[in-house]
Amino acid sequence: MRIISGSFKGKKITEPKDFETRPLKDLTKESIFNIIKHSNKFKINLADSDILDLFSGVGSFGIECLSRGAKSVVFVENYDGVLPILKKNLYDLKSIENYEIIEKNIIDSDMFSNLKKKFNIIFLDPPYKDKNLENLLKNIYDEKILNKNGIIIIHRHKNEKDIMPKQYKVIEEKKYGISKIIFLII
Repeated sequence: MRIISGSFKGKKITEPKDFETRPLKDLTKESIFNIIKHSNKFKINLADSDILDLFSGVGSFGIECLSRGAKSVVFVENYDGVLPILKKNLYDLKSIENYEIIEKNIIDSDMFSNLKKKFNIIFLDPPYKDKNLENLLKNIYDEKILNKNGIIIIHRHKNEKDIMPKQYKVIEEKKYGISKIIFLII
């Protein structure tokens, strides 16, 4: 796995040794960023964007955002099997400081009410078997942490049948191998 573009282009990202974490594949990640850059369904300038990377894993999405000049990234991860790898991947970038790591369980906490900013992009990459997506999206909406013109990007298994709360509109859905990427707006 590598950083695809930007100031850290080509740098390797350390992957986990266990099977509990499934990092975002390079092809899928590249497709997401192509959609962000070229979509006519929403306007996001990555350089002006604050990013919330939920279920960060090794940080491949958020690190790619930092490499491409994002204003800031908040990584949220609580799995002990991957946290040291996330920290190492960020430490290896050395020259960046515009990120924060929050070590909390997204589902069981009032984490969103404690965030001090709103986000232009919220990336959700929960475990494929996780069934809390609808509640998580409701919490994001209720806490008003997505900017007015922001987007939510969700990485799921291609066969997963998630229910999206009525406040959200699916504007794009793409399948890549066993993955499905869903873009939402409010």
